[in-house]
This record gives sequence, C-alpha cells and structure tokens, in this order.
Amino acid sequence: MQKKHIAVAMGGYSSEFDISINSGGVVCNALDKNKYEVYPIHILEEGWYHVAEDGTKYPVNRADFSFGNGKETIKPDAVFNAIHGTPGEDGYLQAYWALLGIPHTSSNYYSAALTFNKRDCLSVLKNFGVRAANSYYVNKGTEIHLNEIVLKTGLPCFVKPNRSGSSFGISKVHNMGEMMPAIEKAFTEDSEIIIETALVGVEVSVGVYNNGDEIIALPVTEIVSENEFFDYEAKYLGKSQEITPARISEKETEMVKKEAIRIYKILNMRGVTRSEFIIEKGKPYFIETNTNPGISTESIVPKQVREAGMTLTEFFDILIQNVIK
Repeated sequence: MQKKHIAVAMGGYSSEFDISINSGGVVCNALDKNKYEVYPIHILEEGWYHVAEDGTKYPVNRADFSFGNGKETIKPDAVFNAIHGTPGEDGYLQAYWALLGIPHTSSNYYSAALTFNKRDCLSVLKNFGVRAANSYYVNKGTEIHLNEIVLKTGLPCFVKPNRSGSSFGISKVHNMGEMMPAIEKAFTEDSEIIIETALVGVEVSVGVYNNGDEIIALPVTEIVSENEFFDYEAKYLGKSQEITPARISEKETEMVKKEAIRIYKILNMRGVTRSEFIIEKGKPYFIETNTNPGISTESIVPKQVREAGMTLTEFFDILIQNVIK
C-alpha cells in the first residue's frame, strides 16, 4: 500500500502560535508511520516551511501548497490542521485549501469563520434555542456606556475579545472600576469585544467529532480552575483540574453531550471540535466552540480520547480517513 502524504499545519499568526506548534508536534508523533508520510508545516508570519527532521527548512509554494523534502517536491494528499487562531481556525486557510482542492481535517471555511467570531456564532445559535449568557457588544472607536453594559449583563461579568483563543485578553469584572481597564485589555487582542454575564455553575468541555456520517461526543471534562476562571494559566500552566469524566449526573452528562452534538450539526462542523458550557441549575449554557481545539498532551481532547478507550494514533487516523477519498 502506498503511503499517503500528510502535511501537518501548525503555528499561525496569533498569540497561540507556540501552543499550536506543540499540538502539531503531538500529531506528527502520533500519526501511523506505516500508513502516512508525515510533513510538519510551519505557517508563520515570517514564512511557510516544511521543517525536516534534521531542522532543514524547505519553503512552501503557496501557489499549490507543495514543498520539498530534499529529494522531490511533495503535494500533500491531505492536511491535518493543527493551527489555533488565525489563519487556520478562522476560515482563511480552509478557503485556500478548498480552492486548491486539498482535503483537510477541519471544518469548512464558513463554519470556521462563524465559530471563530463569538458574537456571530451566539447570534446564530440563539435563534436555534441554544441557551447562553446575556451579552453586550462593544466595537473600538464607539462610545462606551458603562451603565448600559451593567444593566444588560449585571456584575460580575466577563469581558472578552470577540476573536481570540486560549483566554488571551479576557477579564472577570466585579465592579464598575474594573470595567474600563478590562475593556482596554480586550481591545489589545481585537477591535470587537463581547461582555457576558458570569454564569454560576459547573464548567464542562465536550469534544465532538465525526466518523464518516456518524457524529460522536467524547466523554465530558469538568474544569475546576484555581484562578477566577479558566484563563491562560489555568489552561496551560497547571492552575486547574480537568476531571474526565466530569462529576455531574448521568442526566446532565447526556444533556450536555446532546447539546454539543446539536451545535456541531447546526454549525455544520467537521473534524474534531470542543464546546464549553456552564451547567447552571441543571441546564447547559453554551459559552463557545473551538473548531481546532488544543491537542498537545495536556489538552482536554486527548484526555477525552483516552477516556473513550482510543489512542491518539487511532483517533487522528479517523480524522484523516474522513477526508481522504
């Protein structure tokens, strides 16, 4: 059997690029070398390169996404997309690969762009009856009415950049004096921000993926942050407990899995995604969804995959086989 050429795209142009390089490394190590020739592709602002095992960098030809390996020019059969943030999670690369006819493991460009924009995503989902916190939107350069914000969201509330990941730029605001500094912090990441009521309950995270036409929810993870919320430190520096399976009732587990699958279908997602909820008074409230969730060893999805009784090699194989014709 001839091996398929798989490009693993990692890096990106956002604050999350180093987290993505980590995720990409995990994918490269886990992919079945009996089935696939694996090529790490670094997509960075300073250039796009295939980085060979000996550290040699071969430039990627952006006209057709081909690259050298020292012996020949490779045109990948598929791309495993491990980029968090722009341009791999917000639709740009998905549209580019679609134009070139190269299959990739992530959602299509429109679903990616829609889910990456928290405000647009919530607007769509609320029309389908998905429960979410009260929210208020502010754009850079417009007048800010603090009283109006607090009337809508109450205190405490969260101030978030509209389009960023890994909790960059997020603050929890407890009083009026903290509101403007939080807004200014969020504006360092994005020109659009979203302010939401701080829900009180159990925070959970649900991975969902497709295996062909079947859509499957992974075991639910409960997030217990030592910090005020699941921020960057909690996510990556060990300041949280991520408990899989979550310590919630069977009824709540089924409810949140069902809602995560429903959202996956509504937003027409593909590949693996991860949706966050807060279960308040027995009901799941949607926070956000990630179309390219973290897959480094400490990340939530790999823990859920192991809990489901699969290895990452088996799981990544499903994602690639979904897209290879």
